[in-house]
Amino acid sequence: MSDHLWRRPELPTGERVEALLAAMTLDEKLAQLGSFWPRSAEERAAADPDDDVAPMAHAFQPKADHFDDAIADGLGHITRAYGSGAIPLAEGMAQVRAMQKALSSTRLGIPAIVHEECLTGFTALGATVFPTPLALAATFDPALVEEMGAAMGSDMRRAGVHQGLSPVLDVVRDYRWGRVEETFGEDPYLVATAGTAYVKGLEKAGIVATLKHFAGYSASRAGRNHAPVSMGRRELEDVILPPFEMAVREGGTRSVMNSYADVDGVPAGASSHLLTEVLRDRWGFTGTVVSDYWTIPFLDMMHRLTPDRATSGAVALRAGIDVELPDTDGYGRLAPLIASGQLEEAFVDRAVRRVLAQKIELGLLDPSWESVPGGVDTLDSPHNRAVARSLADRSIVLLANDGILPLADQPRRVAVIGPVAAEPRAFLGCYSFPNHILAREEGTDNGIPIASLLEALTAAFPTTELVHVRGTDFSDPDISEISAAAAAAQDAEIAVVTVGDLAGLFGRGTSGEGCDVETLTLPGAQADLVEAVLATGTPTVLVVVSGRPYALGAFADRCAAIVQAFMPGAEGGQAIAGVLSGRLDPSGRLPVGVPRNPGTQPATYLAPILGRARSFVSNMDPIQLFPFGHGLTYTSFAYDDLTLDTDRIGPDGTVRISVTVRNTGDRDGTEVVQLYLTDDVAQVVRPVRELAGYLRTDIPAGESRRVVFDLHADRTSFTGIDGHRRIEAGTFTVHVGRSSEDLPLRAAFTIDADRVIDSPRVLSTPASLSRGDDDVHNHPAHAE
Repeated sequence: MSDHLWRRPELPTGERVEALLAAMTLDEKLAQLGSFWPRSAEERAAADPDDDVAPMAHAFQPKADHFDDAIADGLGHITRAYGSGAIPLAEGMAQVRAMQKALSSTRLGIPAIVHEECLTGFTALGATVFPTPLALAATFDPALVEEMGAAMGSDMRRAGVHQGLSPVLDVVRDYRWGRVEETFGEDPYLVATAGTAYVKGLEKAGIVATLKHFAGYSASRAGRNHAPVSMGRRELEDVILPPFEMAVREGGTRSVMNSYADVDGVPAGASSHLLTEVLRDRWGFTGTVVSDYWTIPFLDMMHRLTPDRATSGAVALRAGIDVELPDTDGYGRLAPLIASGQLEEAFVDRAVRRVLAQKIELGLLDPSWESVPGGVDTLDSPHNRAVARSLADRSIVLLANDGILPLADQPRRVAVIGPVAAEPRAFLGCYSFPNHILAREEGTDNGIPIASLLEALTAAFPTTELVHVRGTDFSDPDISEISAAAAAAQDAEIAVVTVGDLAGLFGRGTSGEGCDVETLTLPGAQADLVEAVLATGTPTVLVVVSGRPYALGAFADRCAAIVQAFMPGAEGGQAIAGVLSGRLDPSGRLPVGVPRNPGTQPATYLAPILGRARSFVSNMDPIQLFPFGHGLTYTSFAYDDLTLDTDRIGPDGTVRISVTVRNTGDRDGTEVVQLYLTDDVAQVVRPVRELAGYLRTDIPAGESRRVVFDLHADRTSFTGIDGHRRIEAGTFTVHVGRSSEDLPLRAAFTIDADRVIDSPRVLSTPASLSRGDDDVHNHPAHAE
């Protein structure tokens, strides 16, 4: 069929799309809007509800059980050819080749888009596992996140994968939610810049990035997965949507995935406001919207919005979902509705045009296209490992330290206690292949070498006697081993207590999708373990490796030091050991606050005065023990000479903010300089302060850096009483410092007039080092 217009790469994409669309039957069009998950009918029938890798996977039946039946009229997507089982790389590539070859024999011979999960790396057997997004956010280093995206994307592309179902751009609103580990934290600007860097990396490698979950998913009631979301328009517009907007407009993402949740009674999968008016009409998105798995059946089964599956398909298609994943169900039932006039074929054509355009952009319809470009014999390359190591190294957060760290002198005897120490899977997120797939298969290893923390500490302290006692498991309430742990601590110079999470899915872990919690107390009997060790009086270093922040107020003041790691990936053991030994200067900063008490949720730093007030309004204290942006180092920094180039700007002007940061210690270090903004008086209630810009920079001992932020008036905008985004005349205070609560310098400027924003707004605050300083660079979110 090489003579067909749609096979000619020299022609414009639009012309090729229209030529192909005109040649298609209705059944062939509908086939392009569906997918097939390559699992046998026997595997589906034998599926254990407690063993699902997607929510309620066992409850749904696709239109076709066999691939040959599914592709009779063509196919839009192939679902998870690598990530559904322990499939060796060569076998996975052979399967993709065979499936694409079968598609080439259909009437039109249109290949399918192959999609896969990639939250912490290519979700495939033997692939490098990078840190979770929460750990990536802790680096405050978008440039390195982008490099990671490009590395994993390159592997995926060469293996014949076209689309990655990441990143997650949900802004954390409740730490109890199980998917906190999948997010970039609680601040919209940090989520936006880190997430956009992730998108840029994937897209640079030729992989279609997929933003999820659009929108509101993370604000479910009580942090319970899939629960309804009670949210006003202002919170949606000013907190939840900005990361998605940046990733669309600045990141160039080519796909978006809807949220399962309903916001004020309207499921995102049925919301033309979100999927069409906001995403396409306002932001100019031109890619494809894919459904979260079984979103369309959810409309009738779970939301009870429609009476049957076909109607669910019609509602989703009209709203703006172009492709149904992971199998074809509702969209496979639309032909009768079109024949009866209940659904206009124009909606089908609209979605098909988008799918075909994406396939053409990916080169799938070019004569030279190869289903598996090849050239990949390992998914765990030295380059991947180097990037994973750099990210892990930069993600570790030192929360507290009385001077015991670093352990520069080799201690004689150290008790290494807790469930994390000997379990390398604790470093990995729920969507990592070892936790997502291999953990369900008895007798399997992790597929790649991963050193445990105990092994890493043994290498870091070769002359120290390390005595390991687990004490308790991650979630088991059994306390029978705690006395042995306390005895080991009693006999040691130092106790290193390792606690936290083991990620899983739908209740099979302490963190991860469907692993929500009632309280932010450490899981199982781990708090009892910490208390027992502290009671011995042995100096204790508490190491928390978790997917969410846990309340540490009960014992923080009795710990000699506290280290927080948010599942730092396959290289996490070496990174934590590096911080404890002093090989690394800790440079991570908190992307979420660490609560003092376990029951004051939901509460993030992004709150107005009454959301942060204490004694005079409530007996519950919402102030965090360790605030957003916090993180200590092994040196010290001083801030001075904050200047603004003007104290008054117009509603479309920019103020340049400069500050000098000096390393006042005797050790080289890295500082994350943070800029916060306060709207002093506004027509609606605004947060006390919000992150407006940041810059990570290395500063040698005794030296200083002049950091510059260019803050545009648009960055002060909010959704006004009338529902329009506006800049309001008035006074604004800028704060500069080391965290959302450690802000030694402040200054003010005035905006002299109002303005309603009716065109694309400025979303970023460029940050740089003043000319003349070393390693001058723009904010990574703006790097070309």
